[in-house]
Amino acid sequence: MRSNRLALVVFLRGINVGGHRTFRPTVLAEDLRHLGAVNIGAAGTLVIRHRITQAQARLEVERNLPFVAEITVCQGRDIEKLYSDAHFSGQSAQPDVVRFVSVLSQRPCLTPSTPIRFPSDGRWLLKILARHNRFVIGMYRRHMKVIGYLGALDQLYGVSVTTRNWNTIAAVVKVLRSESSR
Repeated sequence: MRSNRLALVVFLRGINVGGHRTFRPTVLAEDLRHLGAVNIGAAGTLVIRHRITQAQARLEVERNLPFVAEITVCQGRDIEKLYSDAHFSGQSAQPDVVRFVSVLSQRPCLTPSTPIRFPSDGRWLLKILARHNRFVIGMYRRHMKVIGYLGALDQLYGVSVTTRNWNTIAAVVKVLRSESSR
């Protein structure tokens, strides 16, 4: 089943983290119901199901946020393609390892070769497996130092980055596919 080729996916950066810039994304989705908005989780991820440009989506989200936030908008078809590729094949699933995607705000200024591991020696805490266009695919262990490594991705790629759990990407794809089956 193919996704809705017109849908957009909106990622907000740095909201609902540590008590700063908190709000209810479900309220934002309700405010954007005229765009067919669907909220995914609490981190600020929305699927916009109606035909609209990326610039229009960004403007609509900005108007309805109670604060200024960084907004990244992607084509739904790009998210579905990302999800359909076998990025984690050969990587064993472990209970203390989280699979993630970091979304680059634009094409990267810097393009380090992959894979990359942090720290570079000893037991890894964060592994970047690949980068495809504006998506960085990786895994991290549940450890306090990982937050610092994820924060360093901005410098590594030379653009701002927002990160989502692979489960969030799966939920986005589910919404995209359910929309296309209507």
